[in-house]
Order: sequence, then C-alpha cells, then structure tokens
Amino acid sequence: MIEDLKGDESWRMFRIISEFTEGFDKLADTQFAVSIFGSARVKPDTPYYQAAQTIAEVLASNGYSIISGGGPGVMEAANKGAWLKKAPSIGLNIQLPTEQRPNNYQNIALEFRYFFARKVMFVKYSIGYVCLPGGFGTLDEFFEALTLMQTHKIHPMPLILFGSEYWSGLLDWLKKTLLGNNLIEAQELNYISLTDDPLEVIDIMNRHREWKLKKIMEATASSAKDQA
Repeated sequence: MIEDLKGDESWRMFRIISEFTEGFDKLADTQFAVSIFGSARVKPDTPYYQAAQTIAEVLASNGYSIISGGGPGVMEAANKGAWLKKAPSIGLNIQLPTEQRPNNYQNIALEFRYFFARKVMFVKYSIGYVCLPGGFGTLDEFFEALTLMQTHKIHPMPLILFGSEYWSGLLDWLKKTLLGNNLIEAQELNYISLTDDPLEVIDIMNRHREWKLKKIMEATASSAKDQA
C-alpha cells in the first residue's frame, strides 16, 4: 500500500518528531562516522560486496564508526566490516515494501518510515560518504550531500565514488552536460573523489578527520581566549 505523504493528518507530525528525537538520542555520542552506500541487490560473492566489507574493516580499524542503510547487499557488507572489527556498526533502516530487510551486523539500529528524517541522520552524523554501485537510493544520498555542500548548508566533506568502471560515465556527463552548459561551477566537482583503492578511501578520510580535529582545537582555543 502506498502511503500518501500529502495527507493532512496531524498525527503524522508526531511520528516525524519521534523519528528525529530517537535518531538524535541514539546517535548523540557518534563521532567520526563514515556512511557507506550501495545497492541492496549486490550479493556476498561479488567484488563490490567484498570491497565494501574491506573498506568498512579498514575504516573501523582506523577509529571510524560505520553507518549504512541497514539492509542487505552493500549495506550488509559495510555493517559486517565494522562488526568484525568491533566498531560501532550503525544501521538506519527504512520501511519499504521490497528489498529492505535489516541485516544481522548492526549494533546500533534505528528504523524510519520517512526518508527525509533518515537522510538528516546520515548528513548530521557522517564526516564523509563512500558510494559503491547502487541505484536511485544511492544517487539520492550522493546528490543530496553534494547539493547541501554546493549551497553551503553543510561544511564540505569527502564524497567518494568507489568503482571507476561504474561511476566514470556519470562524472563524464556532469562535466560535459552540466558544466558544459554552465549549470555548475568547475570547483564544485572538486567535492567528488573517484577511486578503486580502499586505501585511498582511508587516506581521504584521515586527511579530512585531521582537518576537522584542527578546526575543533582552534574553536576550543578561541572560546577559552574569549572567556579569559
């Protein structure tokens, strides 16, 4: 059954508020988390599933929490990699008529009915995104973050596309069509990184984490100076 989000039932507001409240409460202590996105249809014996698990394991070993959409495929691989390394393995599950079933590798699990509430949690608690091959959902999360950075609604964070064979066509189209028609600025494409190397993912995230820690220290020192 398709739920009509344009209905005027006031009780929907309470459900929406409860999803935000639970998310903020459960994830309040999350630090340096990386969200890993990709298709629910990717099978465990495929290279992209194995790549997602490897990326998550190495990130977890370097002190990162892992956030996924909580379902099967790439999401399961990401949670499994974190779970194997005993790192926070967060699943932001969504109620869907097909495909979405919670994987068994989440030690922090939330369930959402509304995509927009779920997407706020991804943005708020991630310091970077890694997008493996996926469909509309993966593209939605990727372009959401890209738009928020373009419009300066959030601070810049790494947006890594993993799998050059899969993503190169999209990047070529962005350069040829959007940039070619002056619909975006050239420097806005610098938000995006493309790689086939899990270790490059770690290098990008580590550099960004160092930058964030430096900004935090500078802000703390400035606050202490103002209070002196």
